[in-house]
Amino acid sequence: MTSHGWKHMVLSGLLLASCSAEGPNDVASPGAVGAGTSPLTYTPPAVRQQVDLGAGWRFLRSDAAQAQLPAFDDSTWSAVSIPHTWNARDGQDGGNDYYRGIGWYRRHYVAPAGFAGKKVWIQFDGASTVADVWVNGTYVGQHKGGFARFRFDVTSLLKLGADNVIAVKVDNARNANIPPLTADFTFFGGIYRNVSLHVTDELSIRMLDLAGPGVYLRQRQVSAASATVDVTTKTWNNSARTRRFRSRVVVADPTGAVVADTLSAPRTLASKTGDASTQTITLANPHLWNGAADPYQYRASVEIVDDDTGVIADSVTEPLGLRSFRLDPNAGFVLNGSRLPLHGVNRHQDRLDKGWAIGQAEHARDFDLMAEMGVNALRTAHYQQDQAVYDLADRHGFVVWAEIPLVDAITASAEFRANAEQQLREMIRQDYNHPSIVFWGIGNEQRVDDSGTNSLLESLARAVDSEDPDRLSVYAHNGGTGSALITHSETAGFNKYFGWYSGASSDFGPWADNLHRAQPARAISISEYGAGASTRQHAENPPKPTPDSDWHPEEYQALYHESHWAQMAARPYLWGTFVWNMFDFAADQRSEGDTYGRNDKGLVTYDRITRKDAFYWYKANWTDVPFVYITSRRWTERTSPTTTIKAYGTVDSARLTVNGTPVGGAVVSNHHAYTWPDVTLAPGANTVTISGTRAGATYTDTVIWNVVR
Repeated sequence: MTSHGWKHMVLSGLLLASCSAEGPNDVASPGAVGAGTSPLTYTPPAVRQQVDLGAGWRFLRSDAAQAQLPAFDDSTWSAVSIPHTWNARDGQDGGNDYYRGIGWYRRHYVAPAGFAGKKVWIQFDGASTVADVWVNGTYVGQHKGGFARFRFDVTSLLKLGADNVIAVKVDNARNANIPPLTADFTFFGGIYRNVSLHVTDELSIRMLDLAGPGVYLRQRQVSAASATVDVTTKTWNNSARTRRFRSRVVVADPTGAVVADTLSAPRTLASKTGDASTQTITLANPHLWNGAADPYQYRASVEIVDDDTGVIADSVTEPLGLRSFRLDPNAGFVLNGSRLPLHGVNRHQDRLDKGWAIGQAEHARDFDLMAEMGVNALRTAHYQQDQAVYDLADRHGFVVWAEIPLVDAITASAEFRANAEQQLREMIRQDYNHPSIVFWGIGNEQRVDDSGTNSLLESLARAVDSEDPDRLSVYAHNGGTGSALITHSETAGFNKYFGWYSGASSDFGPWADNLHRAQPARAISISEYGAGASTRQHAENPPKPTPDSDWHPEEYQALYHESHWAQMAARPYLWGTFVWNMFDFAADQRSEGDTYGRNDKGLVTYDRITRKDAFYWYKANWTDVPFVYITSRRWTERTSPTTTIKAYGTVDSARLTVNGTPVGGAVVSNHHAYTWPDVTLAPGANTVTISGTRAGATYTDTVIWNVVR
């Protein structure tokens, strides 16, 4: 096609104003819509097809000979839909005896005749831990690792216009060559994330690049004045002939207005080959992604345009949140040139009676709760989580520490080392374009500081550098500050549980100061801290419980976090602090608290129904939302008539009444806590009300406590 033809061609509803001038190495010069122009609008073309395969599966929780064969009789198997796990109940009930082994899934699917001439890929968003896939009895391939997305080419195996049988064997048994070997959480088995078919042209953006998007947006330089982004596109020609094409990059704002548009020179790909090319775009006066305050995102679309026909063969759209960041040993985390204290939490992905088999609604609910509490940073411990999680983090403006499941221990084998690196590279490529992600976690709490472990961590840190030299590698450490384990990544976090597993809560500040003083050039974060809490167990000013016991009063957790946050807030050199954990989660080997099989350090209960007292402590300190909240509210049956009444809130002043009578003498902390010591309750029911004012409005909370003698 002539340049004149390109000049006037309409693509996806956007008229190309001109063909961009070509730069060196077949990279088009950047094009941009400058100030004062009337931007055109853009809608990404829907050239790919996606078929959800969530319904209609049969499942067997055991091995079955020849279950991959189309004629196999699965009529007695359970009918299930995906996402699915076979450990939804036994993985959360304690005893460390949940099923770890093989499960089979089978599904029939009629492939449309319209798939002819196309490429068809089957995609699994997550299967734990080893998955083997067959189509119509023919082996497709295997994936090792329970948390990354993976794809297979099934084009030649599908019978179009006819019935097809997809069979998947999944095994979550302990595998000495796949991390994690052990960890303090349940390893739920099954196809616990979505399964789908993706249909593309034979000339497409690459689908088998470790299941990454094939389009990678590297932010070379970002400021309020200008942003330069390298857009690398990996293209593959699966057709039987040579293909000539161009790649076009269009960046649009949330309204669809085009802010950059560039077209490459023609390129040629021989049959069954691929290439990678980079186009550079520059945006003047960009609107930056500025965390929770302003999580603004552009969308970057790449079109692969057949040069012979002018038809768009393929298109991929990725999020583009423009931001700069750095760590300062004294000022902490800096986003877009301004210090941003990271108020973070850790999050496991499981849910009561569902395990890991959850969907968009559950992820969204978790983010709503985190946002309500004032969270602006998230550690996705201890593994890669669903794409929906990172999408939500992008939209909420959370700064993310993403992590691979290298937990506790390693195996000294080449296979283990290779799989750990595979999981790291999968995570980086699949999540590369999410603006929320700043840190790539290479491991957590290795128990042995030996040459093998250090060699592995060093190789993983180098892999981060090679895959993504612009973000920061990080390691979460629970040992001494002089350990070699923290020397490989660009920064490190410390898992410290003063006042729970050892020492007293007040030990935290002196420990942090000593580390900062001894290693002033080190940027320090706290990757984990927390204490267990039962919403059914209560005591006033309780002493430190024994962690491995059945007594975890809710009030102790609140006191623990009051002490820790007061110390952390006074130390601006901490670049981030991450509560362990946002939500209670399953750890089938645990036998403590009020429910065995559960880690109860969450600030919200496993079912996401109850926000514990400590949740409101952080809400008062991390948000400016006006409210008042009475603590110990679930302690409704009491035997002592004398008690301390406490509330958290963001009101200008707080007033207490008991049974309608005002009570004075409030003690107000500088961290939004109000206490009234030695309040006498009457026998029987007592109505306790605390109210406060803010900007002329009144906020009130009321509880009823019974004193039984």
